[in-house]
Amino acid sequence: MTFDFFGDQLVCHLSDKVRAEATAYPQHFGVTFAKREDFDRLLRVVEFRKLSVLAGPSVRFEGMAEEHRQIFLTDPSSNVLEFKQYEDPRLMY
Repeated sequence: MTFDFFGDQLVCHLSDKVRAEATAYPQHFGVTFAKREDFDRLLRVVEFRKLSVLAGPSVRFEGMAEEHRQIFLTDPSSNVLEFKQYEDPRLMY
C-alpha cells in the first residue's frame, strides 16, 4: 500500500509473519515533526481513532537541550512507529 505521508511517499507491506510482541528497540520507523502543532494534531488523531499506542505520549530529556515529545504506535503487524517533536528544531537531524 502506498501512502501520501506528509508530502512524501511511504510504501508498506502487510506480512503474515507478525512478531509476537511489539518493541521499539532495536528497530522502529520514526518521523520527527518540525512544528509542535503538527505533533499535537497527530495526538488528537490517535485519540479520536483510538489507535494502538505502545508508549506515550511522553516528554524525554525534560529541561535539557534534547527535550522532545514522543509517542510510539504499533501497526497490525506489530511494527513500531515513533513520532516526535523537538523543542529546539535544530536537533531534528
